[in-house]
Amino acid sequence: MTYTVRSSEKLRKSGAEAETKALLYLMNFYPNSQDIHYFVIDFFNDLTGMNRTAKKLWDLQSKGAKNSSPKSIGKELVTLFKNYISEIAFDAYILFLGGVTSSFRIDDSKTSFGIENIKDNALKKLKEGLIEECKDKTYIPNEQITDEMICEFISHVTFVIDERNPTEYVKSIIKMHPHLIPEDTILEAIFNEIRDKQSSKKNINTVEGITIETTEEALDYCRHLTNNEIRLLTLQRILNWDILGRGIPASFVEIYNKFPAEQRQDKLNECQADCCRALFNNNRADGFWRFFEKIYSLIIEHPKSGVTDIYREIEDEILEGCPDLDVHSFKYFISIVKEGIQK
Repeated sequence: MTYTVRSSEKLRKSGAEAETKALLYLMNFYPNSQDIHYFVIDFFNDLTGMNRTAKKLWDLQSKGAKNSSPKSIGKELVTLFKNYISEIAFDAYILFLGGVTSSFRIDDSKTSFGIENIKDNALKKLKEGLIEECKDKTYIPNEQITDEMICEFISHVTFVIDERNPTEYVKSIIKMHPHLIPEDTILEAIFNEIRDKQSSKKNINTVEGITIETTEEALDYCRHLTNNEIRLLTLQRILNWDILGRGIPASFVEIYNKFPAEQRQDKLNECQADCCRALFNNNRADGFWRFFEKIYSLIIEHPKSGVTDIYREIEDEILEGCPDLDVHSFKYFISIVKEGIQK
């Protein structure tokens, strides 16, 4: 297998915002989101999701315009088509759109659909736009631009219409725990930081024209984020605390000082590692956020209570939902939350 990078580009702010929405859509709303670990930026396409082994890929092209016509939508499909005819077997081809004209959908209430929800005349215009754009690109071989190939490709595309604002995408990271949702200004700041990190990946190096022989080679160019990075960033901004880099929360010092002197740093490292495992455990995400919500509520209700008192108030069912944490790491995380809330 070989794959040559074509059509990488730098985007305007509106395009960057659409790509960040698309990233958070793949991370939290897409049906296979639990399988997606890497988000590869401007390499295969605007955005490509990868699983942990880089064997499964979800290809996505985004368009931020709010009122795209059928023909312009067809033109936007060209990079997805380029990948469809490549030697890589992508698991999905997704076109993420900021909006469409009223002439496009049969059922306007559907925001994720295939060609079955596209009006006949709109589908005709879409194909015209794609064919025109394909003929204009040097990286699309003319012999591949056939009605049969175009129709086959379009039948595999998922069209997604974006109807959420940036804060809703950030809320989705925190799942179903409304007590943890900060005010919109913080949510917007988190979204902007994710957007800036995503955009900065485009400036690491030039990849246009390079050839790779395996899909995992794309990761060697470090133009990617992981869902773990995004979750950690979100949590740290909510708490205003760097879990890995800020040392010992004040309310944990008493416990820390009880450790034998020669074991203190190791115990602290273990607590930090446990917290990261709990945060990054996709299969136990809901349990972690339930635990977070519970201690957040307890600290708000009882601001003068110590860490151990708060720990004893947590139901066993909630503690059992976080198998990556033990007594000390439970208390360490409670200390972090207490420190963040009381600043």
